[in-house]
Amino acid sequence: MQIEYAYSRMKEASVHRQLLVVLATLAVWSTSACRPKVLPAPDATVQGVPTTSASVLPPVPPLSTAARTEDERNTIGVFRAVSPSTVFVTQTRVVEDFFQGALEIPAGSGSGFVWDTEGTIVTNFHVVDGAQSITVTLHDQQIFEAKLIGAEPRKDIAVLKINAPAKLLVPIVLAKANELEVGQKTIAIGNPFGLDHTLTTGIVSALGRQVQGAGGVTIRDMIQTDAAINPGNSGGPLLDSQGQLIGMNTMIFSKSGASAGIGFAVPVSTITRIVPQILKTGRAEQVGLGIVTDPLQKIERRLGMKGVVVYQVAPGTPAAQAGLRGLTRTRQGILIGDVIVGVDDKRIGDFDDLYTVLDDHKPDDVIKVRVQRGTDILDVDMKVIVLPQPNLM
Repeated sequence: MQIEYAYSRMKEASVHRQLLVVLATLAVWSTSACRPKVLPAPDATVQGVPTTSASVLPPVPPLSTAARTEDERNTIGVFRAVSPSTVFVTQTRVVEDFFQGALEIPAGSGSGFVWDTEGTIVTNFHVVDGAQSITVTLHDQQIFEAKLIGAEPRKDIAVLKINAPAKLLVPIVLAKANELEVGQKTIAIGNPFGLDHTLTTGIVSALGRQVQGAGGVTIRDMIQTDAAINPGNSGGPLLDSQGQLIGMNTMIFSKSGASAGIGFAVPVSTITRIVPQILKTGRAEQVGLGIVTDPLQKIERRLGMKGVVVYQVAPGTPAAQAGLRGLTRTRQGILIGDVIVGVDDKRIGDFDDLYTVLDDHKPDDVIKVRVQRGTDILDVDMKVIVLPQPNLM
């Protein structure tokens, strides 16, 4: 075989080399045996390299500041500029202790960022969900009590307010959403595992991801990044190389619960649309048709139906004007009226589909709604409106 042949040739050549080495060594001994041995001085040099009696190598000088790479200088600059805008959000809850009575204990922590000099803080909804009290720790470690102004669970966005001096508040700078590209640099600042103001870097791995959010519906147009995001990073800023906000770190894809290089951030376009609405009215503006539905879809799942069952129709809404029918109670039980199965050219299979389609429209847009009424299929034109109540669709 070829491998065995090559190995045997290697062994033969090795024997010849060993004999030559022995002969050469004997020749050196014979010529150097009569020579006096000269030892190098303690501070002498051997081939230009300083030596000492202890054979201690000289310390390696560090790189000068000017020798840093352009990318390093950029990362350092972004962190110095934006870390004062990043905050630590902690929620507490009251628990009953048999011996000590009611105790207020930390129940979770996350990150956030300063929105303006009036004390507005933006974070994820799931960071403050169920909190009985909330505190915000600024960059200089000063702690302030926070008040929940409002939230949009379906986008996982919450807005807080703290009473802090304006001189301590450094608002974050917003980027233009339409300038994002896959491959560009990302920088995440947050408080993973309670380690405040931790910085990680990466790139935009993908755009337009759809991920199931804390509010039970899909959050669209999410930014995917490989910057390390861990528990505690939620609510913190995702930045570009200019130090501008491109997203809010929200969740990770991981089977172990730690970063696996796949993180998702709510895009800045969604944040800039939702936050001003919450500051103005205490809740996010939602468009719809004026019907009551069940986001959990208990009836649809029980009957194995596709579509969204109309439970009730609010008076004076486009749905009422179009003649949509809700549930009716009879002696035989509950009778289903209309089931929404399509909007324009898109099929509606569940509540998530309907919410996503309507969220794409603005008030006064006219859409074609396809409903199933018994065995009949009807197409009805309806106008999209701003819903007066948060429980309508």
